[in-house]
Amino acid sequence: MEIILYFILGAIISVLSGFFGVGGGFILTPILLLLGFSPIVAITMSLFYSMATSGSGIAGHIRLKNILWKEGFILGSSGVIATQFARPFVFFLERRGFDEIVIPVFYIILLSYFAFKMLTGANGAIIESNAATHPSYIKLALIGFFGGFISTALGVGGGFIIVPLTIAFLGFHPKKAVGTSLFAVLMIVSVGFISYALTISIDYRVGLLLAAGGLLGSQFGAKLTSYYQQKEIKVYMALLYIATLLSVVLKLMEISMIGLGILALFIGFFFTKSFVKLKTGVKDAV
Repeated sequence: MEIILYFILGAIISVLSGFFGVGGGFILTPILLLLGFSPIVAITMSLFYSMATSGSGIAGHIRLKNILWKEGFILGSSGVIATQFARPFVFFLERRGFDEIVIPVFYIILLSYFAFKMLTGANGAIIESNAATHPSYIKLALIGFFGGFISTALGVGGGFIIVPLTIAFLGFHPKKAVGTSLFAVLMIVSVGFISYALTISIDYRVGLLLAAGGLLGSQFGAKLTSYYQQKEIKVYMALLYIATLLSVVLKLMEISMIGLGILALFIGFFFTKSFVKLKTGVKDAV
């Protein structure tokens, strides 16, 4: 039963990963914390999972022409540099016994900010500005570095930071932001995982089960973006941030089961809505 549950969990998260461009670990790390894994093991396992799902999700976005390769390489390269600063920081927190508090609090702050950012911009028109056509390389590098640091410090793909920042500050079209972020995320999480794996041990059986399930769903998640309007993608991303935020807060209050229930409600709603869209077969033309 445990094998089936981890496999299904990996598949569900990978669909969300491919749809939102968040690398999977953004959702998986809080769930692993809720399930009782230590922060540093949850981080390492999530980076391993993100590596598998991001690589698979890229294939779907290549077919949809959603990846800006040069911009993605700049984001990813600066993020890789940041991983070498983040790992020592996490081990410092663990040695001091602060990891159980500091890491969830980081999640709460970031999730609150990005949920607000997505919701306040959700009703605006989607405009690809000149910044999207000729983005600032300095801004790309700074966004990539920030995303890479948070990725390795929290065990997330970095996409949940890179996607909204490239939309808000560089004017990227949401679908391009999702595809480009997955390419950058693959670079970042690969280096981040190797950095941790050389130092600590994890249950690779669980990691492989999660990854195996993950390989099934990420391309399907990328395909789903063609059935949603841009403002819908932003609203659902904001709702995902809020659901995850509440689960982390409840974890700190030691009522993890309610947090898992909130995440399950969001996931159930999203998949029900997506099933209806697939049945009607109407794609978004924008």
